[in-house]
Parts: sequence; C-alpha cells; structure tokens
Amino acid sequence: MKLEIARGLFLVSALSVASIAAAAWHESGPGVISLSERGFCPMPPQVRTSQAIKPDEDLLLFLFSLSQGARSQG
Repeated sequence: MKLEIARGLFLVSALSVASIAAAAWHESGPGVISLSERGFCPMPPQVRTSQAIKPDEDLLLFLFSLSQGARSQG
C-alpha cells in the first residue's frame, strides 16, 4: 500500500471518529425543573427545617492541617 493511500485512510478515519464524538457529545442547557415534570415533591414539608448548619471545628482543623502539611519542607 502506498504511503499516500495509507495517510488518506488515516485522515478519513480520524475525521470520522472526531465527527462521531462531536455528534455524541451533548450537554443539556440550563432549564427550569417544575414539580409537574418530576411527579413528586423534592422534599416533604416535615423534613424542612430552618436550623442553621454550624461548621464542624474538627473538620476545619483537619482541612487547615492538610493545607499546612502540603508545603515543601525545604
């Protein structure tokens, strides 16, 4: 097989794979989800609370120690 034919087949196959990948890659756009589309309530009224969530001090200390330990010792 000549080099020109092999190069042409490679180019055609690469372009076909790229076009199939571009056609298959579909990202949905932003939209509003209403309750009628879902068919159920996302959260029951009994579960809804107005308590403020307080951060855990141990978790903050752990994150601080991880950030300090990532520095180089040099």
